[in-house]
This record gives sequence, structure tokens and C-alpha cells, in this order.
Amino acid sequence: MTDDGRQGTALAGTTLADALRTQIIDGAFAPGERLSEAALAERLDVSRNTLREAFRVLAQVGLVEHVPHRGVSVASPRTADVVDIYRARRQIECGVLREASALHPGVAGMRAALEQAEAALADADWAGVGSANMRFHAALVSLADSPRLSRAHEQLAAELRLAFLAIDDPEALHRPFVEKNRAVLVALEGDGPAAAAEELERYLIDSERRVLGAFSRLGRG
Repeated sequence: MTDDGRQGTALAGTTLADALRTQIIDGAFAPGERLSEAALAERLDVSRNTLREAFRVLAQVGLVEHVPHRGVSVASPRTADVVDIYRARRQIECGVLREASALHPGVAGMRAALEQAEAALADADWAGVGSANMRFHAALVSLADSPRLSRAHEQLAAELRLAFLAIDDPEALHRPFVEKNRAVLVALEGDGPAAAAEELERYLIDSERRVLGAFSRLGRG
């Protein structure tokens, strides 16, 4: 293959990886599910080389894993992964809030995501609630005006969504945190960034405990 051919495969693989990433975090594939290279390449109408490049990209960000003698599978987060994800979330999100301004345009994004979550909550659309909650936190991180922090947080959110997908009780996972998101926003706009960061830290600790409790009941080590 020429250099141009290798570059073309890499670019196509990255584009395909973006599409597969969206499908994975939307629940099209279950955590731990084996991804058949032959079947997936045929279904997506791509070459195996392009698919392998996409798998390589997704493996680098922790969304798929190569299992010896089994090929590629969707990553299946364990307890230690959840603990690390929440540790990183507290560092990023609480750190951003402590330095944030309630006048930042990103606050409007937080409010819009919260309203979307509340509308989904009224319809008992738990997937919609979960997606809106994620958008709320992405908007929160945007208050830092740091593309690097936003990219890091986006990756954490994708890995966390895999952990959520492993738990078959989306209502218990998502319902309580719509109100907690509102409490964070109210604290930011009314009491200031330090109070909002404290509210968020309590929120994230509670969320982590719920996920770890669910993992314990499922016997996930």
C-alpha cells in the first residue's frame, strides 16, 4: 500500500471510529459484546483494514479491547475503572466550577440540557434523561474555555456511559440527578462558584456510590 493509501485508511478509520463510538455509547452494542470483524465490515460496507484502524482508535480511548483468541469486544468497565473515572470527573468538573462565572455563555447550555432532561423525565424516557445529563456536564466543562479539558471529559463521559449500560436500571441511575443538576445550576447562579463546586462534589460522590453499589450487586469486580 502506498503512503497515500495508508493515510486514506487511517482517515477513513478515524471517521468510522467516530460513528462506532456514537453507536457504542448509545447502546447499540452491549459492554463485553464481541465485534465480529467479518460481519461488521460487511454490514458497514468497509474494508477490514479500515475497520481495524477504527478498532485501533477506539482501543486507544478505552471503548473496545482486544481479547486474546476472541478478537475485539466492547469494553466492559470494572469497579476500578468506575473509581478512576469518578476521580477524574471530580478533578475536572469541580475544578472548572470553582473558577467559573455564572455569566459565561456555557451556563445557557447547562440550562438547556437541564430543561431537556426534565422533559425526558416527564416522559419516563430514561435514555433521553441520561443523554441530557451528559450534555449538562459537557456544558459545565465548557465554562473553562479549554478544548483539551472538554476532550478529556468527553472521553470520560463515553467510558462512564458504558458503565451505565452494564446496569439494567436506568431510572435509578438517572432520575435523582436531574434535580441534583438543577441544584448545581442554582448554586452557581445564586451562591457562586465555590458553593456550586461543593454541591457538585456531593453529587459525584453520590453518583459513584450508586454505580459501585450496582456493580457489586452484579458481581462485577
